[in-house]
Amino acid sequence: MPETSSEDTCFDAIRERIQRELVEHGIPSLSVAVARGSTILWEEGFGWADRERRIPATPHTMYSLASISKPITTTGLMILKERGLLDLDRPINEYLGDSRLRAHVGNAGEATVRRVANHTSGLPLHYHFFYEDEPYLPPSMDETIRRYGHLVNAPGEHYQYSNLGYGILGEVIARLAGKSYADFLRSEVFYPLGMLRASVDIGPGLEEFQAQRYDEGGSLYPFYDCDHPAASSVYCSAHDLLRFGMFHLKQHLPDQKAILSDASIDEMQVSTTASGDTDGYGIGWGIHNGIPDYVIVGHGGGMGGVRTQLNLIPASQVAVVVLCNGDGDAASALVDQVAVDIFSELLPGYAENRARSMEKREPEQDEKSEPDFSPDEQLLGRWSGHVHTYEGAIPLTLWFKESGDIHVQLDKQLKTLVNQPHFKDQRLTGEMTGTINTADTRRYPHILHFELRLRHDRLTGSTTAMTHEAVDQGWRCGHALSFWTELKKEA
Repeated sequence: MPETSSEDTCFDAIRERIQRELVEHGIPSLSVAVARGSTILWEEGFGWADRERRIPATPHTMYSLASISKPITTTGLMILKERGLLDLDRPINEYLGDSRLRAHVGNAGEATVRRVANHTSGLPLHYHFFYEDEPYLPPSMDETIRRYGHLVNAPGEHYQYSNLGYGILGEVIARLAGKSYADFLRSEVFYPLGMLRASVDIGPGLEEFQAQRYDEGGSLYPFYDCDHPAASSVYCSAHDLLRFGMFHLKQHLPDQKAILSDASIDEMQVSTTASGDTDGYGIGWGIHNGIPDYVIVGHGGGMGGVRTQLNLIPASQVAVVVLCNGDGDAASALVDQVAVDIFSELLPGYAENRARSMEKREPEQDEKSEPDFSPDEQLLGRWSGHVHTYEGAIPLTLWFKESGDIHVQLDKQLKTLVNQPHFKDQRLTGEMTGTINTADTRRYPHILHFELRLRHDRLTGSTTAMTHEAVDQGWRCGHALSFWTELKKEA
């Protein structure tokens, strides 16, 4: 077992902040766990894991992790790699049987397992949630791949965060392991690392430890799942997630099995693509280089009633877990601030270095507004083509005007304008009012988001139907479903 420190009075100011913010903003609960080396410095729960049943939060309450599921998934992936069952640099289609990704640009053979894991495979934005009080069930992964497994960028060309890619990695794990993704994580990751309060969704017998998920107004979300469980569906306590983080700091605790070699742990934490000006992405981990002297390896998570963070600073051997079962800006800000406060308390110069890095970014963030869209000359004119869905192709036309307006018409729907257009590095983004009327998209009102790349006389990429507004029982994170789109400039 790891050592536990009782000298945690240095966190008293952070405790007070948490307690105050929970009351002021109606945030249900927050659980924190902190370690340095092999010593747990602090773990504590605040507020209510379940308001209705008056169950308080503790370090052993199981929270929905959302995207912190991703480094847990890739830990399983690396286990299979070490067993010789998987090559990260082979095409992922080699591990998918008949359910194969299809390339509309580039070569599907270049969509390797590694590129799926670092979000550069060419797969588009995707999320798709299903609530227990609605008459819908997630499709099989085979069906999800058939509908949405389309490469809209050439592999290696563009970083695009994709839950679908991680859903597919979960399918690869299941196929190679000969057991379900959930069973594999339980037997090969959770139990060997002593994570007894961890499961995919809520495993049998663990229901009493569950933190319920609440919307910003304090209403309870019905239980929901998704069609990308390996991206989003792990539940875990702060205590057990800290143990997972400590293992990835190469603190091999006496009661944990060495499920990965140190070399594999290191490989996961190497950035293999840029995800921002100072950020990169490795194998399931985000790598943040924005604070001088402190490289942070971590992942956050956010979806309905979930705000989470797991951050490691390997050079300082510090791990910080912050888990919340609330929604909205206040919950997000509190989770972020608590992590910052903990690092500032433990690490000399961290707060000052972070402040300096923030000052350098402020001029860019404080620009008054985006300049008016001025179309590149090569865009002017009329472009026609289709949005290709699994139920058929839908005609789409864009007209680029010298005034900067972009008129758009989808099928026989009303002609309208593209809102918030932006064109940079040959990539056009924008939104429109319209409807893609497939069985999946019609579940919720949505807007359409374009991300199209100019390729000579063609605009190619994705049109994404994104849940837009409140549904009957409060706002829900319904879907972002992307479809291959190709337009050609008319003479």
